[in-house]
Amino acid sequence: MSDDADLFEFFDDLEAEAEALAHRERVGDLADRGHSEYHEVPLAARLMASTGQELAIEVLGIGPVQGELVRVGPDWCAVQRGAVRWIIALDAVTVVRGASARAVPQVAWGPVDRLGLRSALRRLADSGQACTIHLRDGARIEAGVRRVGADFVEVATPSGEPMLLASRHLAALRHDS
Repeated sequence: MSDDADLFEFFDDLEAEAEALAHRERVGDLADRGHSEYHEVPLAARLMASTGQELAIEVLGIGPVQGELVRVGPDWCAVQRGAVRWIIALDAVTVVRGASARAVPQVAWGPVDRLGLRSALRRLADSGQACTIHLRDGARIEAGVRRVGADFVEVATPSGEPMLLASRHLAALRHDS
């Protein structure tokens, strides 16, 4: 009977070693897959998981913008500090500090969250609010958004002068909320 017990103990040890080896392989595969698939996670997904948090966002032509992340879209975000709200083009963002370690995939976003920067600009145009428009080269324009085209924004300066701004040069818009 002792030989049978030793044999069963030996098989149990072999089975445990095989399970441990399989577990190590699975963990390695999952880590590899996680790293290889992470390249598909966009900045917007990380920011969506950070909604409601205080962030510091470095923006081309502006520098740091700090405040609570209140909205995120696929190509923009809104940051608010007090009565001041920033609408920021994500492709003008260089650094984000304070973001969540998580990401929310776009398939989990609500319909309103899927609206792009042009929708946010149209809403600003509908409000008739004046704002400061910051371009990526550091230029600032005091104006009101009037209409939003396919690849440009029509604005009017306080003197009423109409201007067309190429969307690709917009970094952010600052206005009172």
